[in-house]
Amino acid sequence: MDDELLELQRQFDFAQQAKFIFDFELLHTASGKEYITLDQLRNEMVTEVKRLGRISVIDLVDVTGVDLYYVEKLAQSIITDHGELMLTQGEIVTESYWDLIAEETNERLQECSQIALTELAAQLNVGLDLIASVLEPRLGTIVKGRLEGGQLYTPAYVARVSAMVRGAARGITVPTNLTVLWSSLQNLLQEMDAGVHWTPAVFAVSQKESVDSFFSQNSFISYDILQKLGIPQPVQFLQVTNPRYPEGKPLVTTFVHPSMIEMLDAATEDALERGSWSDSLSLLPSSFTPQDASKMLFLCQSVQLALKSNKAHIFGDFYVLSSSFMKDICDCTVKELETLAVSRSLGTVKPGDLPIANEVKAGYDSSRLSVSSEMASDSGSNKHADKGPKKKKGKATGNALANQSESGADNQEHTSTKSKKSQRKGKDTSSQTSDSKQGSRKESLKMKEDNLSSPSEEWIMEKITALVPDFEEQGIDDPETILRPLANKLRPTIINTWMEKRKALFKDNAERMKQLLDNLQKKLDESFLNMQLYEKALELFEDDQSTSVVLHRHLLRTVAAPMVDMLLHDLDEQNKLKNGVEVQESPNSESISFSPGDRAAISKSFPGALSNKALAVVEALEGKRVETFMSSFRAVTEESGLPLKKLDKKLERTLLHSYRKELTSQVSAETDPVSLLPKVVSLLYVQVYHKALQAPGRAISVAISQLTDKLDETACKIIADYQAAAVTLLTLSATPDDEDSCASNRIREIPESQMPALKSLVSGASRS
Repeated sequence: MDDELLELQRQFDFAQQAKFIFDFELLHTASGKEYITLDQLRNEMVTEVKRLGRISVIDLVDVTGVDLYYVEKLAQSIITDHGELMLTQGEIVTESYWDLIAEETNERLQECSQIALTELAAQLNVGLDLIASVLEPRLGTIVKGRLEGGQLYTPAYVARVSAMVRGAARGITVPTNLTVLWSSLQNLLQEMDAGVHWTPAVFAVSQKESVDSFFSQNSFISYDILQKLGIPQPVQFLQVTNPRYPEGKPLVTTFVHPSMIEMLDAATEDALERGSWSDSLSLLPSSFTPQDASKMLFLCQSVQLALKSNKAHIFGDFYVLSSSFMKDICDCTVKELETLAVSRSLGTVKPGDLPIANEVKAGYDSSRLSVSSEMASDSGSNKHADKGPKKKKGKATGNALANQSESGADNQEHTSTKSKKSQRKGKDTSSQTSDSKQGSRKESLKMKEDNLSSPSEEWIMEKITALVPDFEEQGIDDPETILRPLANKLRPTIINTWMEKRKALFKDNAERMKQLLDNLQKKLDESFLNMQLYEKALELFEDDQSTSVVLHRHLLRTVAAPMVDMLLHDLDEQNKLKNGVEVQESPNSESISFSPGDRAAISKSFPGALSNKALAVVEALEGKRVETFMSSFRAVTEESGLPLKKLDKKLERTLLHSYRKELTSQVSAETDPVSLLPKVVSLLYVQVYHKALQAPGRAISVAISQLTDKLDETACKIIADYQAAAVTLLTLSATPDDEDSCASNRIREIPESQMPALKSLVSGASRS
């Protein structure tokens, strides 16, 4: 073992001392999952710089995924190798970038006549000296202007100023300071209302034709277009100074023809009639802003009437939702809340999955959860100045809402408070201490019920997104635009509707619960007393362990199992009714039979300690001892507030008399020779031992042997002969071959002929 460890250590040292297989330097990426060579890093940096024209070294780190140290090191080398690149203030800039800046500056200069370098430097986020050094070599080529005193001027501006100064100089008659002269000229220009601008007639005609052409083709024209045509006051130009479009409507950024308003009005009216919703902004040209769409909506007659009659609501400036569409959302959401109530009562939903508002999660009580009457404020008019991506027209989803799955959420959990009854005789329940504690528990429970929580806005937003997939499909990603205002608007209605339904359901369920528990108590008392009666007969077979196990299991399977199934079924129904779940009328619980898996599933759905005790009963039902089951069954019924009666001597005599009478009637009416034997044996046990025996077929032989010393020889012989004939008959019946049919008929005649004698035994006297 030591030699192997030494050999492994030697191999590990050799691997550590081995030289790197690459003869060039490799760099780790920031993710640590890749390597990159210096040449590849250089190529990627050069490519990115030339693509963008200007990029910071920090941005190159993000693009390449390599440490800043190597990027800065290679940046210096790249600048040296490429003369058209420069490094300034941590940024790499190409000459083509400065050429583009010079072209844009020249275009702006020709419009404004003068530009300050400080303004350009602030816009480009560079130093004043740098922008000056970049523009100077391009003056006269790309930039058509002069640079003096940190200002760029066009030749026309210089000529105009020179003409003004020359005219002013010619007009003065005394020596005058030039600064004073220029100031007076500037003030004169600002005070003059006319004569400052001269507009050639050809320009005015072209301007008018451009405006008329665009407006007639598109039925709208934006103020930006008018300003580019040299019209500084668009609305005044269109409606006041030259009112050629008196029917037009001025919006925030656009001037529209009434036909566009009529188009929007028709589309919105159609959506409202279909019980759907409409995205008004998506129906308008891309240059329209949300404010334009909002103003147009209030110019639509159908929208005005719908808002006045409360048939529509506007969200996010330009979304119009019909009231019927919103009602469908409320109805579907309430149905999902009701469905989750069923799931919660069955134990398939965890408390963390319930739609609890954030403000109450800290004080969440897992034993009881409902909704409060807290009303949320209406915030359906959130403003958004920026328009998002282009969207499609809203579709009619009102019908789709009705077809949505009714699986959903309910934020009311069932009460786990025990409702035990303490009605046993001899128990003193008038103690002041006990009453005080019970009163405190009731008061605490009432406080919890008064401090109810409600479904959160986030949960309602998720349900709206699921119910109206068009919102997500059309790119409505910002929840503040429509989802949150809509959830805020619907939340009080959802809460009130749900509360009203649950109150009505609780009222209807109260009477059903009372009747259910009363009937269950009666059926349990009867079944459990019979179970106690049959249990006493098991004492006769304690010395025979194998037979005792058979009898115990038979009693558990035939008598205890139906009793457990009846209890679990009615407790499950009572649990649902108590938690406000609508339960359909179920068949008689006495005829219901569950599998072991079904019993365990129902038990797990019960609250608190009741669940554990019910599971213990289910486990005891599959065991071998009746007394274990009886103890567990008493515990679960007491936990459920259903105390059971104990079998006293008087009740035992009454039940035994009824059992004997019923058996006697069955024996007299029995015509099947095989079925007669166990009934006669049970009746003999009542006569001899005063015990009600429930025995399966394979225990009949042992049960008969227990009677041999209690009956006379004639009776013993009759029973023994009849048993032998019955066993033979059963054996032949299991293999019904053709050649044995005659023999079977003959054998069958034997017990049939002995039936009168066997029946007479139960009416004869027995000896001690």
